[in-house]
Amino acid sequence: MIPLRSNEMLLVHGTSGTLAVVKVGAQRQFFVDAPEGEIVLAMGPEELLVASGFGTGDRIVNGLRCVLYMIREVNSPLIVLPKNHPATARLKIVLSAGKRIVLSCDITPGTHPEQHLLCGMEEFDGAEILGVEGGVELKRLEWTKCEKRGFVFV
Repeated sequence: MIPLRSNEMLLVHGTSGTLAVVKVGAQRQFFVDAPEGEIVLAMGPEELLVASGFGTGDRIVNGLRCVLYMIREVNSPLIVLPKNHPATARLKIVLSAGKRIVLSCDITPGTHPEQHLLCGMEEFDGAEILGVEGGVELKRLEWTKCEKRGFVFV
């Protein structure tokens, strides 16, 4: 278990992709806008927002942090695109929310309203990220480099 507080972000660095994880931090609702309609997610403080970046380096890390901030702090909705939408090929970051997130490289980025499923680079395929009391558990990610950063903007 990796301890993680609500004012921290966990970065998981792979060779071709990066994951960023934050705790929801407080009981709240998030909205998922999908082609079929709007879904309301009621989430608890120990649940997670996990962003998957298709790349590495500071530019991707800054983007991951911004996307997580937009969802958690600004209450922007999570957007689900139709399966054949042209923007899916251009997405550099996608996000899922829940207590258990499973990564897959066999899905189209940005098209899955099922929030337990997150598109990721092939190296992350089959990995799981679990929100547990006081932290995060990573499964099938033992080979990655992890680091924590503050998740507070000034």
